Amino acid sequence: MSTYRFSQGRIPMLVSIPHAGTAFPPGFAERLSRPAKSVPDTDWHLPELYDFLDEFGCSVLVAHYSRLVIDLNRPPHHQPLYSSATTGLVPSLLYDGTPVYRPGAAPGAAEQRERVDRYWRPYHARLDAELARLRETYGTAVLFEAHSIRAEVPRLFPGRLPDFNIATNEGDSADPGLAKTVSGILASAETYTSTLNGRFRGGYITGHYGAPVRDVHAVQLELVQATYMDEARPFAFRPERAAEIRPHLRRFVGALAEFAEAKAH
Repeated sequence: MSTYRFSQGRIPMLVSIPHAGTAFPPGFAERLSRPAKSVPDTDWHLPELYDFLDEFGCSVLVAHYSRLVIDLNRPPHHQPLYSSATTGLVPSLLYDGTPVYRPGAAPGAAEQRERVDRYWRPYHARLDAELARLRETYGTAVLFEAHSIRAEVPRLFPGRLPDFNIATNEGDSADPGLAKTVSGILASAETYTSTLNGRFRGGYITGHYGAPVRDVHAVQLELVQATYMDEARPFAFRPERAAEIRPHLRRFVGALAEFAEAKAH
């Protein structure tokens, strides 16, 4: 199996979905703790939720393998992403602090390096190559990092998260006008809550690739899962909830696409 699915678009915009994968390599599931086997920290159903991306002409990159195998939104050399509680490049704990592996089954240093080479590097090579192609072809690139998370994750965040959590690496990864536009769109969504660079500032991908001085603009959206699915096992997609939130997501993506096309030479 390929480590990702990629489709090339027709505008200077790439959508990256690094945490929606659920695949395991052979023999991997047998090493997991019972809670980890259901991969509860997955960004569930995002390709289905964002089923309209082709209409805008975005390039789309989606990981196949679970973030328990390798977290594609972490630095490749195990540097902590946050100073507070977090999960690592090769996660040893779930969001709630439960061990990922059965006793004695965690990977050693050599296996972790092999996972970086086999899973992390191909995804980032494709991401980097597509952003380079967009810049060469259009003179600009917009990167949208699509994520989702449970509404309440006490080990990581106090209280309930806003429904829409937009992040631009504290303003460093995207044009300020673009951030203002997309945050305004989601802030105006009735019955939903939103924040810009609040609980989330953006992960490794947003911070590493977003560089407005080079005309690469990266925006991350961490969406509360209760807005479109059941947060308890079996993590079912809820079409009626998705139908309510999808118009707001469509306007959000549309604003990113409009910005990208306006900036193209």
